Amino acid sequence: MTALPVTIDVTNFGADPDGTLDSAPAIRAAFAHASRADGATVVNFPHGRYALWPEHAEKRELYVSNTVGDDQSHRVKTIGVLIENATDLTVVGNESTLIFHGLQTTIAVIDSKRISVTGLVIDFAVPTVVDATVVETGLQEGRAYRILSIPASNPFQIHGNSLVWHGGTSPQTGEEYWSGRNGLEYTQVHDPRSQRTYRIPQNPLFEGVVRISGLGGHRVRIDYETDQPSDDTGLVYQMRNITRDHPGMLILESADVTLERMRVHFLHGFGIVAQLSRNITIDALSFQTPKGSGRSTAGFADFIQLSSVAGEVVVRNCVFDGPHDDPINIHGTYLRVVGLPSPHSLTLRYEHHETAGFPQFFPGDEVEIADSRTLLPVAEGMTVVAVDGPSGRDHQHDLRTLTIAFDRPLPEVANLGEEALSHLVAENVSYTPKVTISGNRFANIPTRGILVTTRRPVVIERNRFERISMASIYISADAQEWFESGPVRDVSIAGNEFVDPSSPVILIEPTNAILDPGQPVHGSIHITGNVFQANEATLVDARSVSELRFERNRIESGPPAGEPDTPTFRLRGVRSAMVANNSLPAGVLPTTETAG
Repeated sequence: MTALPVTIDVTNFGADPDGTLDSAPAIRAAFAHASRADGATVVNFPHGRYALWPEHAEKRELYVSNTVGDDQSHRVKTIGVLIENATDLTVVGNESTLIFHGLQTTIAVIDSKRISVTGLVIDFAVPTVVDATVVETGLQEGRAYRILSIPASNPFQIHGNSLVWHGGTSPQTGEEYWSGRNGLEYTQVHDPRSQRTYRIPQNPLFEGVVRISGLGGHRVRIDYETDQPSDDTGLVYQMRNITRDHPGMLILESADVTLERMRVHFLHGFGIVAQLSRNITIDALSFQTPKGSGRSTAGFADFIQLSSVAGEVVVRNCVFDGPHDDPINIHGTYLRVVGLPSPHSLTLRYEHHETAGFPQFFPGDEVEIADSRTLLPVAEGMTVVAVDGPSGRDHQHDLRTLTIAFDRPLPEVANLGEEALSHLVAENVSYTPKVTISGNRFANIPTRGILVTTRRPVVIERNRFERISMASIYISADAQEWFESGPVRDVSIAGNEFVDPSSPVILIEPTNAILDPGQPVHGSIHITGNVFQANEATLVDARSVSELRFERNRIESGPPAGEPDTPTFRLRGVRSAMVANNSLPAGVLPTTETAG
């Protein structure tokens, strides 16, 4: 007979469901106890509102992809809910809200397997993005003015002609968790009327200010030197600093992890990061701000970033609304070859400043070496037998370089010569997942909707993309800037709806400088049964693809015949393309621009 799971109630350890006391020490103790339990375990949060301050939360030195790289000032992460060295553990949230203070990773799953987290609501006491809504503009006594409405969750003070934002104060030290002035370091704009969010080069709210006045009710008036009133009434200026000091959530070197039926009102830092893990399911998560909060930003950066994940990834039935970067990005990491210490080993280096410090390869992994100029393999099917590099948990080893030894010599690499060697990059093929992204809604996205680069099968189906400000789906393979690997081999984009998208809607653009149609980077990409409500947009811009099919799609609007400035398809170095059996409105004639 299978034993019943042991249930651990966080309130038995002193957690306060009224949200008055700091529940971080109790939650820390409850999960430490759960990790030591034998057999299946349930950690239960009785319905309530739990406050978590950072002073008594878990601390770990961790290095995480796409965050702060090897910056030692942010090497220690504060973790509100830590699941570590656990097996067969289920977290039952009962729709409880966890309110995080300061700068924290909300939930981390580390060195664990068969973990499920369900039914929690995540929010921050003071979100690290300030959403300022322009509620009135005008001209008075020869000066233009704006009236801004500030969410109640973002405290501020007026200092002369500046607004100073306050990120909350430590009850122990009296120090502020974070602060900033005026437009902080970065701004994007949300337009509630058009339901579109986009990036801007400069924040106009604090230019030429002569006076700032408090009006009460979280409203301020800003008077300007100019006599030209602005026309931005109703727009929301979303302002933040730029340092990704924490992952919002973290799944690290763990397997069979499920996040389901959660509401994420805000994530500080860099979204949900899964790194060097296997089999990840994200089901029915809602990334949206609370209604009536005056807020429109639910994420400081990406929502989901899966970096070097193995097995299978499933993201389904989610709502992605209001990030400051991409909702979903699934990729590996290219490391540059910087040395050949022996005939059967390579020294590699992390190239992007936001990614460093973690292992990337383990004994038994399969590695492919590619030429960054072509992104084509130079050596394939090599097995790692030893690794000398950073652990991802400390700074004892150089954090940007590592050396890996293989099961056989590398004549293909050794014989290339020094100049050619400098162009090589390595990818861990073992950590490339099968991916299914289905039944999701994407709205108020300032960037791309989905980025994916994995050589195993990818299915993107039955999703709704609403007014995405860049490409709705982006397939790259980049060994020049972000160093996010690698090629795709089998991609199905089927049954999706693209509502008023930006051009191009689907972008396939690896960074290979040398384009050879006879040797494309990417394999088979099929785009079938989708609906494009696309006005004057290129539907597919594809580069370096072996087989591209665009079939049985419905195009509900598009550029009139005779207007070649916006081609329906742009194909560069595509070896085989088929466009057939698509439905088009009257007067629309699809055009194709080809090169290579």
